[in-house]
Amino acid sequence: MQNNNKIEIIILGVCIFLGLTVLGFFISSATQKFKMFDRSVTVKGLSEKEYMADIVIWPIQFTVADNDLTSLYHSLEQQSVIIKEFLIEMGLKQDEISTTVPSITDKSAQSYGNTGNTQFRYVASQTVTVYSGNFEATRQVMNSLSTLGKEGIVFSGADYRASTQYLFTRLNEIKPEMIEEATTKAREVALKFAEDSQSRLGKIKRASQGQFSIGVRDANNPHIKKVRVVSTIEYYLTD
Repeated sequence: MQNNNKIEIIILGVCIFLGLTVLGFFISSATQKFKMFDRSVTVKGLSEKEYMADIVIWPIQFTVADNDLTSLYHSLEQQSVIIKEFLIEMGLKQDEISTTVPSITDKSAQSYGNTGNTQFRYVASQTVTVYSGNFEATRQVMNSLSTLGKEGIVFSGADYRASTQYLFTRLNEIKPEMIEEATTKAREVALKFAEDSQSRLGKIKRASQGQFSIGVRDANNPHIKKVRVVSTIEYYLTD
């Protein structure tokens, strides 16, 4: 009887020992894996490309002066027609051209400044605006507009409202390609870091895509747009 009890005690002790050994192994393995997943590296990848603008907004502002209001409106209408006909002859479409309401100043009604010596009582300005996706044709017309000076048209391009705008509207088309490039460059940086630290690159732990930005390449070429995006990615590192 006593021998049987001793055997049972020995067997129980062996089982407890083996159980604790196995438990220790799993705890150690889990700890190592936890430490492994706790190691990571955060990198950034940049994608930057240049594109031509695909929409041009071109305000053509002209000025007329006269002492007779009726004659002033007649001149505005006449010169507006001349400008529109010129634009269409140069290849632009009629539905790409619009005209604003004229702005008229009566200098005799102004309560400030010396208006007694002014040659003309009324000064009016009007804007013919081109909104076109035909980028190259519009730029050619811009270079030829000065020929209308022979028709007696006075352009007032110094006004900030008459500045030309160039838009890039195809962002959704290029997003997948640029995101892919930014992600690839981020991974290249992460691989280099892992190599230098004698580690292996694991799976992605966390990733975030930055906002796309559209700017001009330089002040002299506002029609050339620079599009950029930065992706931030965190990778696991393993031994």
